[in-house]
Parts: sequence; C-alpha cells; structure tokens
Amino acid sequence: MKIWMAILAAFAVCGSGSWAFAQEMPELPKPQKEHEWLAQLAGDWTASMECLMGPDQPPMKSEATQTSKLLGDRWLIAKSEGDMGGVKMTSVLTIGYDPAKKKYVGTFIASCGNELWTYEGTVSPDGKKLVLDTEGPNMLTPGETSKYQEVIEIKDKDHYVYTSAIEGEDGKLVQFMKADYTRK
Repeated sequence: MKIWMAILAAFAVCGSGSWAFAQEMPELPKPQKEHEWLAQLAGDWTASMECLMGPDQPPMKSEATQTSKLLGDRWLIAKSEGDMGGVKMTSVLTIGYDPAKKKYVGTFIASCGNELWTYEGTVSPDGKKLVLDTEGPNMLTPGETSKYQEVIEIKDKDHYVYTSAIEGEDGKLVQFMKADYTRK
C-alpha cells in the first residue's frame, strides 16, 4: 500500500510540474512571410540538367526527379535522384528562412560527395530568384576552396531553373551547371 501511495504522490508532483511548465511555455514563433516563398517549390518535379565538365569538353546532360516537401511550413526538403554520367546519384537540399539572420539558410548533401554544403542567401527584390552563397572544395583544384553561388529562379508555377556557379580566379562567377525543373 505504501508503494502505491508513493507512486501516486510521484505522479501528482510530476503531473503538476508538467502542467505548470505547459502553462509557462511561451508561444512558438509563427512562420514568416519569407517561408511562404518556399511553398512554390513543393511538389514532384522532373529535371533536365547540363553540367560543364571542363574547358573544351561538351556539357554532360542528364535527367533527374525531385520530390520536395515542406516541413512545418518552414523548411523545404528536396530529395533528387538521377544519373550523372552512368553513376546513380541522390541528393538532399534543405532551405528555410532564419528570422534572426534575416536570410535564407540551407544545406546540401549528395551521395557522390563527402561535403555538407551550407548556404545563406536572399530573394531578389522582384521575388523571382533565391540567391544562395556558399564556399566549398574547388572542383578543379584539389586542396583549395572556392566561393559558389546557387540561384533558384521561378519561371512560373510549374517551372523553375536552378543554376550553380563557381568564382573564377578573376573573381567573376562562372556558371557550370543548369537544371530546368518542370512540375509533374
């Protein structure tokens, strides 16, 4: 009988403590208007891609599919699957908006690489482009890093273009990848 009384007393103390905590918990932040921009990228897509493999080489062309979903109306999670030069590749892109930084933030990982790419960026004043900046390994010069810029340009509700550029030795961006996405 004493054991049951101790258990009931523990539930009463823990239960009332949990109730008090719930009463004191501040309201969670609401999604911002900037989060709404990401919703237009949610859905199922097909992509036609071209990637420059180096000077004096023809572009490598490939096809991919992408499934993009919103997590809590705040985060876009886009999983892509395709074939790059005979090698199957899967990638995951995340993008959200950080109100404290007043910037979009994101990450990118791919089955063909070891890097976790991190992004920060802004939407253009006309609302058509999300420009994301990052830094990572230079694809042409092992052991060195370079600045990169990814751009997501909304063409219409069923079409967007994703480009990637690397900063050259002269400080100018050189586009090396373009993907045209069409909603399924």
